Amino acid sequence: MALTGPVLGMLAFTLLTFWGIASWALVRTLRQEGRKVELLEHQDRIDTYSPQALAELREWVEDNPDDPLADQARRQYNECVDVLEETDRHFYDWSREEIESLDRL
Repeated sequence: MALTGPVLGMLAFTLLTFWGIASWALVRTLRQEGRKVELLEHQDRIDTYSPQALAELREWVEDNPDDPLADQARRQYNECVDVLEETDRHFYDWSREEIESLDRL
């Protein structure tokens, strides 16, 4: 039983798409990890949250002060603020103004 042209075309498209996306994701991840290693070689710590993620973490802590995880989230928030203030190179795109506007919780 032979496969028809459209079936072979769809099979080729599916395989190329899968391997193309998987290869792109692998290369992107390895580049990000390489950048993190470079930052860690230059300084002992790196920022762990993007500006948006840190803002969302702060909002969550402020909205859920009695949650059992609030203390841990507060520590993580404060640790990231400390790292941003103490280091000169950052993994995420932080402006000097954004960093200066941060307050510890």
